[in-house]
Amino acid sequence: MSKYQEQVKELVAENPIIVFSKSWCPYCRQAKTTLDAENVQHKDLELDQMDTGDAIQAAIGELTAQRTVPAIFIGGKFIGGNSDLQALKRNGRLKVMLKEAVSTA
Repeated sequence: MSKYQEQVKELVAENPIIVFSKSWCPYCRQAKTTLDAENVQHKDLELDQMDTGDAIQAAIGELTAQRTVPAIFIGGKFIGGNSDLQALKRNGRLKVMLKEAVSTA
């Protein structure tokens, strides 16, 4: 396992809700806005503003098979990107997942 994969796993373990993002990405912005509307704190890492952002994004791709952003983890579980987050919101599962993630933190 690469040091970047280990770094991703540590970040996911330390943060109940984390969004690996890029500052210019409209899908990332929508995902963060959705989480803000749920009134939960979330860690956002803007990969395009980090020296190691490309390596971290590659590590996320190796760990999850998703190479795009946003890459969203809730309660230590990879849930996918913005469309996956919006689907969870539509079917009512997002509130439950967020509550569980925050309560076990």
